[in-house]
Amino acid sequence: MAKRIKKSEIKQDLLDQLERNGTVGQYYIDLVNDYMELWDTKKKLIADIKDRGVTVKWQNGANQWGHKKNDSVDMLVKVNQQMIKLLAALGLKPSQDGDPDDGDDEM
Repeated sequence: MAKRIKKSEIKQDLLDQLERNGTVGQYYIDLVNDYMELWDTKKKLIADIKDRGVTVKWQNGANQWGHKKNDSVDMLVKVNQQMIKLLAALGLKPSQDGDPDDGDDEM
């Protein structure tokens, strides 16, 4: 079983990598903070998909209803892509100690 990684551990790992790479400055710290905000959003989207499923029921009236895709699925893909772009821009990689998706600290 993979070790559960907490949000604070991920952030510290990214900041440590910045320091090791000689990438310093408030701009880069701000980008790490942006990454962590996206991490929070990703966790909420995953929770929504687990809770409501990949499709959701809609209803406009007593006899008007159906199912549509859960918008959280598309948003999750977009958030993941942006997180990857931020890491690439910083020249960083996620920690190899475990799966960052397993942690749920500070949600």
